[in-house]
Amino acid sequence: MVNFGNDWDNILNGEFDKEYYQGLRQKLIVEYKTQRIFPGMYDIFNAMKLTSYDDVKCVIIGQDPYHGEGQAHGLSFSVRRGVAPPPSLVNIFKEIKDDVGIDNTGKHGELTKWAESGVLLLNSVLTVRANQPRSHRGMGWEQFTTDVIKVLNEREKPMVFMLWGADAKSKQVFITNPAHLVLKSAHPSPLSAYNGFFGCKHFSQANEFLTAHGMSAIDWSID
Repeated sequence: MVNFGNDWDNILNGEFDKEYYQGLRQKLIVEYKTQRIFPGMYDIFNAMKLTSYDDVKCVIIGQDPYHGEGQAHGLSFSVRRGVAPPPSLVNIFKEIKDDVGIDNTGKHGELTKWAESGVLLLNSVLTVRANQPRSHRGMGWEQFTTDVIKVLNEREKPMVFMLWGADAKSKQVFITNPAHLVLKSAHPSPLSAYNGFFGCKHFSQANEFLTAHGMSAIDWSID
């Protein structure tokens, strides 16, 4: 049984008893015993442990975790301190600097501060084999993260969803509540960032929306 230590425990009560999740769990037990899997099993749900349901201001939906040694720690796009920020995160920092004037470059790539400030850093798939991107797709994580998005969608208090790239945009069909703001762009990967991620101004738009609805703006710095 997963314990988040906050209101997610009640909101997702029963999710882990569902047939799909029981199947996923059995696959993961085998994978963690026989393969090098990222993140570590105790870090899988860090996004929700650090950002309670009621505290969510913004949801940034990633794909699957980083598959390099020491990178993934349960927050989309984030790496632990001491690990070089991957190219997608470097591009996120470039857009933040251009959009809101905050310069995170040359520091580190750990986004825990964002998570503790109400940014739910949720990947679509929560585990991956070392050096095998997309290796845990289709195992059941997609249903879990869709169910998380559905309960977020039901919340009355407004939030912002940032959907970057095709994988994240596929979740838009589950975001139907007009209280929330949906921002879409290309993925920040070097392969696609110039196709609409750079210049999207999602970070300033998110803060304008939050403050317009009586909430505090998000500090996009990482110090």
